[in-house]
Amino acid sequence: MRAAAIEGPRAEARLLLGQAMGVAPDALLRDIRAAVPPEAAARFTDLLKRRLDGEPMAHLLGHRGFWTLDLAVSPATLIPRPDSETLIEAALDAFPDRQASLRVLDLGTGTGALLLAVLAEYPRGFGIGVDLVPEAAALARANAARNRLADRAAFLAGDWAAAIRGRFDLVLSNPPYIESGAIPALMPEVARFEPASALDGGPDGLDAYRRLAAVLPELLMPSGWAILELGAGQEDAVAALAHAAGLEPGPARADLGGIARALALQAPP
Repeated sequence: MRAAAIEGPRAEARLLLGQAMGVAPDALLRDIRAAVPPEAAARFTDLLKRRLDGEPMAHLLGHRGFWTLDLAVSPATLIPRPDSETLIEAALDAFPDRQASLRVLDLGTGTGALLLAVLAEYPRGFGIGVDLVPEAAALARANAARNRLADRAAFLAGDWAAAIRGRFDLVLSNPPYIESGAIPALMPEVARFEPASALDGGPDGLDAYRRLAAVLPELLMPSGWAILELGAGQEDAVAALAHAAGLEPGPARADLGGIARALALQAPP
C-alpha cells in the first residue's frame, strides 16, 4: 500500500485486516500474535486488491462516520465527507434554539447524512430527504433506522422539489457542483467509484444551483434558511443566483481547509 502511494498505509491495512477478521482494529494491537484464520486471510487479500485498485475505503468497510452518526454507504451515493459537516455548523448558527420544532428538507439526500445530522441536534425536528436514485433513498431510510431517527425522518425517490409540496424552516443540499470537464481529473476513487450524477454540475458546475435558486423561494417559510454546499471558488456565483431569486446570502462558512463551503441563504420575512 505504501508503494501504491496510499495515504496512511499502516492504518488502512489495520482497518482492512480488522474488517476481514470481524474485529475492531484496536483489537489487532492488543494481541499482535493472534492467528489469522485462512478464510479471514482470503478476505483480507481480496479487500487489499480492491483497495489497491482504488476502491474507496468506506465502500470496503461498508460505513463511514459523519458528525455524530455512523452511516452505511454504497456505490449509489457519495461518501459523506468532513467538509460537509460545515453545513451542520451553519445550521446550528441559523437556529440556536435546539428545542425548535424545525421542518427540514434535504435535496439530494444521498446517505441521509445532512438531514440525519441536523435531526440528531434538534430532537423536536422532523425532516424529509429526497433523492433521484431509489437506491439512495432506501439507504438513507436504513441509516435513519441505524441511528434511531426513523420516527422523525421520511425519504422519497423523486426529482428534487418536484416531489415536494409545502414549506420548510430549513432546506439543505449538497448538489452536484463539479464542472463536467473536470471529473476525469478527480482522484480515481472518486471519478471511478462514486456516482457521476452526484458529481456532475454541468459545464460550469452551476447547473444544480440554478435549479435550486428557482425552487427555494417556494420551499422556504418566511425568514427560513437554505444552506448549500459549495465547490471551491463558487461562492460569488451562487450568491448572485440566490440574490436574483429574492434570497439574502450571508458570508459563506469555510471548512477546515479554508475553502468557502457552506452558503446560508435566508428567505424574506
